Amino acid sequence: MSDVLSDLPSDDARLAAEIDRLKAAFPKTRELYREVCALLFFRFGQTPTANRLYQLVKRGSMGTPAAVLGEFWAELREKSRVRIEHPDLPVDLGAAAGELVATLWTRATASAQAELDGLRAEVEDHRAEADRRVAAARDELGRTETALEQRTAALLAAQVEVRELEKAQAEQQAARQALEAEISRLKTEAAARDRELEKVREGFSRDLDKLRETAERAEERLRATEKRALLEIDRERGAVAKLQKELDETTKRADKREADHRRAIETLQAQLGDARHQAGVLQGRLDAVQATNVTLQEELAALRQADVRHAGPARPGRAKGAPAGTSAARPAPTRPARAPRVASAPANKTAARRKRGRTDDR
Repeated sequence: MSDVLSDLPSDDARLAAEIDRLKAAFPKTRELYREVCALLFFRFGQTPTANRLYQLVKRGSMGTPAAVLGEFWAELREKSRVRIEHPDLPVDLGAAAGELVATLWTRATASAQAELDGLRAEVEDHRAEADRRVAAARDELGRTETALEQRTAALLAAQVEVRELEKAQAEQQAARQALEAEISRLKTEAAARDRELEKVREGFSRDLDKLRETAERAEERLRATEKRALLEIDRERGAVAKLQKELDETTKRADKREADHRRAIETLQAQLGDARHQAGVLQGRLDAVQATNVTLQEELAALRQADVRHAGPARPGRAKGAPAGTSAARPAPTRPARAPRVASAPANKTAARRKRGRTDDR
C-alpha cells in the first residue's frame, strides 16, 4: 500500500516536471523566470520569491529573478486594475466602479483558491486515513503471521513427536523380532511359558494400535490447522485488496474535483478577458462618436462663418442704392432674406444630433 501511495506524483514532482518543460520551451533566462512566476502563482497557488525562483531555475545572477519578479507583480497589478471611463461619468464614480469589479474578481479568485485548498486538505485526510488503515492491516497481518508461525512450530513439534513415535515403533518392532526369535529358541525349552508369551503379544498389539491411532489423530489435527491458517490468510488478502480499491477510488474522486475547480478558474479568467475586450470595444466606439461630434461642430462653425460672409456684403449694397429719405422706412426686405440662413443652423444641429445618435446606436 505504501508503494502505491509513493507512486502518486506530489506537488514538488509535478512542479519540477513543469519547470523542465519550460526550460526546453524558453531558452532565454528572463522569459523563463517570468513563466515560472506565472506557473507558481496561477497553477500551484504559491507566492513566488527571488530565492525560490533561483532555486528552481538556477540560471543567471540573483538580480535577474528579483527584477523579473518586480516586473511580474507590476504587470499583474496593472492587469488586475479595471478602468471604467465615460465622458458623462465622474472620475470618482469611475474609480469606484473599477475598484468594485477588481474586488469581485479578487473575492472570486480567493473563494476558488480556498475551495481548492479545502479539497486538497480533504484528499490529504483521506490519504492519511488510508495510511492508517493500511498500517492496521499490516499489524493484523503481522499478528496472523505470528499465529501462523506458532502453529507451524506446533506442527513441527507434532512431526517430531510422530517421528519419535515411529522410532519407538521401530524399536518395538525390533524388540518384537528379538522376542519372536527368543520364543522360537525357547519353545523347546519351556512349553509352559507359551501362554505368558501369548499374553505379552496381545498387550503389545494393543499398544501398537493405540500408537497408530495417536499418530492418525495428530495428522488430522495438523491438516485442520493448515486449513484454518490458509483460510485466515485468504481473508487477510481480501481485506487488503478492499482497502487498496477504496484508496484508488478516493484518489480518483480527489483528482476529478481538482480538475473541476481548475476548469472553473479558467472559465472565470476567460469571462474577465471577454469583459476587458468589450470595454475596449466600447471605448473605441466612444472615441469614434467623439471624433464625429468634433467634425460636426467644425462643419457647423464653417456653415455659420459662411452665413456671416454671405449676409455681410448685402447690407452696404442696399444702403448705397436706396434713397436717403427712404432708408429708415425699408428695413423689412432684409429680414426675409436673413431668416432662412439663420434657420439653417438649427437644422444643421438637428442633423448632427441624429447622425451622432446613429453612431451611438452602432
